[in-house]
Amino acid sequence: MIAAARAVLALALLAVLYALVASMVLLWAAFLAVALWSAGAPGVQTPPTSAIIACAAFAPIVFGMAWAVVRTARPAAPREDAVAVTRRGAPELWRMVEELALGVGTHPPAHIRLTAEVNASVTEDAPLLGLAPGRRVLYLGLPLLAGLSLAELRAVLAHELGHFSHRHNRFGAVAHRGAAGLAAARQAIQDVSAANDLVRLYAGGPLLLLGLYTYLFRWLTRPVRRRQELEADREAARVAGPGAVADALCSTEALGAAWQQFLAEFLAPMRRATGRIPDDPFRAFAHMVEAPELREPLATLRARAVEQPAGPDDAHPPLATRLKRLARLPAAETGAVPLFARPLSVPPRYAIELGRILLPGPDAGRRVPWRDWLTELAEHRARRPLAPLAEAVRTVEEAERTGRLRDERTGRPEAERTEGPEAERTGRPGTERTAWRKAERAKAERPETEREPDALTIQRVLRLLDGGRRMPLARALNSRLPRDAQNESDPLRPLADALAVLIGAQLVSRGVAYWAMDWTGPSILVPPAGITPETIHTWADTAVRLPGQTQLLGLHLAALGVDERAPLPTGPAGDAADGVVPGAPGGQPRLISIVPGATGPARRRITAVRALALTVLLGVAGLTFVLWANKDEPSYPGTPVSPWTDGYRPGGGTTGTTGGTVPAPLPTYLYPTAPVWPTPPAYRLPSPSLPGSDIKPLVPRSTP
Repeated sequence: MIAAARAVLALALLAVLYALVASMVLLWAAFLAVALWSAGAPGVQTPPTSAIIACAAFAPIVFGMAWAVVRTARPAAPREDAVAVTRRGAPELWRMVEELALGVGTHPPAHIRLTAEVNASVTEDAPLLGLAPGRRVLYLGLPLLAGLSLAELRAVLAHELGHFSHRHNRFGAVAHRGAAGLAAARQAIQDVSAANDLVRLYAGGPLLLLGLYTYLFRWLTRPVRRRQELEADREAARVAGPGAVADALCSTEALGAAWQQFLAEFLAPMRRATGRIPDDPFRAFAHMVEAPELREPLATLRARAVEQPAGPDDAHPPLATRLKRLARLPAAETGAVPLFARPLSVPPRYAIELGRILLPGPDAGRRVPWRDWLTELAEHRARRPLAPLAEAVRTVEEAERTGRLRDERTGRPEAERTEGPEAERTGRPGTERTAWRKAERAKAERPETEREPDALTIQRVLRLLDGGRRMPLARALNSRLPRDAQNESDPLRPLADALAVLIGAQLVSRGVAYWAMDWTGPSILVPPAGITPETIHTWADTAVRLPGQTQLLGLHLAALGVDERAPLPTGPAGDAADGVVPGAPGGQPRLISIVPGATGPARRRITAVRALALTVLLGVAGLTFVLWANKDEPSYPGTPVSPWTDGYRPGGGTTGTTGGTVPAPLPTYLYPTAPVWPTPPAYRLPSPSLPGSDIKPLVPRSTP
């Protein structure tokens, strides 16, 4: 009964979503019809250009929303970023899933697919909007297999199968489609608005309307979905034990943060710097989470996960609430589900195939065995201070060559220094210094195209230390290091560390030492037998801080077979310590572009939006112009002008009421064409036919 009520609620919310999108489509169609009708209405002097532009701008928005909702309304297809696992390929995993499904009282899934995310989920591609049973699929993140213990993995799988046993799919499938439809519709509007400036002007209203309904949809479905998660936790605790479920919840949160750190701080920088990626990144991640130095950081991440509140859009309750509910449950019966004697694993081919999905295409980088990649990663992280050191050495040598530096002991410029006993106290003969200056001057006078990039050597660093250049070199190095690696209180410390790394790189190039990976800091040098890493660092620190101790360091290096003048070779990872790309023409520094470029899908989306908007604009504009041009002309007020009522006759005169023709000099169309002046009456002689009068008797006669 409860499941049916939840399904009815989800169906109602989904129906409202479809009605909302349909109303927006009908509103756009009605607006288009009104625009076309107004174009052909009498009395319109110009076509409705504003309505035409609005229809063209709203067309990508409306069609994008409709297509997004239709696409999410169909049963979900298998995810493209997942790899299917067969029963023959991973029999232990299938056996565990089937036994846990029997324990929670449900049918096992038909398919198991591995993903590259730290998560596990179940789906059921059920017809009739999820009301009828369908095909069940279990998605399992491969990082979970690499980082969870066997008991924690069983708890995670039991939790996901618990959703099937409580028939959560009846609500979850419909609610998921509604949420996916809303998200897809909003994303479609954002995509088309980003692709066209005209569409962006009209996208605010639909986005606001969808945002309000999204908030309402989540507010109504969130309590139901969180209650379902608590029910799945109880089912998993009954099978695997509440303690295992609690540990699995905390470990999953910690593994999620560790996986993101692995991708952002190790995989991506190594890929950008060297162009190499591991063929199996998940085994490299497993090596990381199993490292002893990460036990304490992972424990800290587990503790922080308990304190984190749940997000407003998260379907899961807060972790603290789930742990409190689990603490109240009784322990699971011993032997309810058989335990496996050894850790669960899948064949490497699935991880390699999933790694190609995680980093697809030829531009992803060169794939190397994951163990070799870890070795190259350790060396790359260890050699990071060498590029700033090489730049600092070149800067100080250039300043020394131009005479801009002063001696630390005498305070005089380098050009005023003598070559006598004062030069002997530097630890290097004056003749050698003079020869070096001549060589540097000759090299500076060579054409720029013939110059070769200076390779970083131990001898160049020791020569600057002997010459009293330790502080300028230390300041130049500090200014080129990242902010977290700088040391303002003791600027010589980074210089000593960089010199120790330079010595270690020479030992590694000779094959008598190697770098060990440290996931919390710089890589650790493993020197030849009888020498500790602290010993080499002590030699470098003494040579940096105490004048005249560079010769003692040279004796130690000679005993180890290290040549001070040997240039630092490029590491196998392909990074150059002197900041120059190997094989680059002229030894030019690497040029990196930070201008983002549109991807293939983005370019196709921009082209489609432009084509749709232009098609609608041209079509509506053409139809509107045709309607406007062929409309009837309006008549003037009064008697309508027609062949039957038009009294004007070419040649003069208008037709009178009696059929006669009255002269009229100009056509009037019932309106006067000039001011009308009153016509004076004409005087006419009387007609002779009228009776006359005799006036003779009235005329006076003359008297005689």
